[in-house]
Amino acid sequence: MTASSTFVRACGLSELEEGTPKRVELDGTPVSVVQTEGEVFAIFDICSHANVSLSEGEVEDCQIECWLHGSSFDLRTGKPSGLPATRPVPVYPVKIEGDDVFVSLTQES
Repeated sequence: MTASSTFVRACGLSELEEGTPKRVELDGTPVSVVQTEGEVFAIFDICSHANVSLSEGEVEDCQIECWLHGSSFDLRTGKPSGLPATRPVPVYPVKIEGDDVFVSLTQES
């Protein structure tokens, strides 16, 4: 495993509430960790349209919505599904070990 694919502990699984984003900072990178639909996702926490935190938005149907202008991003791919955002945001690999949620800052897409 290369240094770029190293997983770091982001939070405890027990710290996550279904559908409620949790903002963490990993090596200076803001990340939103979300548990929804039986999975845990990690997505870059800053909207690609405006410099605001996605973790302050709402989660529904594997989408996180930016609270400021309403753009939504797919938690699996980071792709925007609604204007005004047109650029995707990075998503990151997640692995669970016991109660620990680990995230790699290596982008999946």
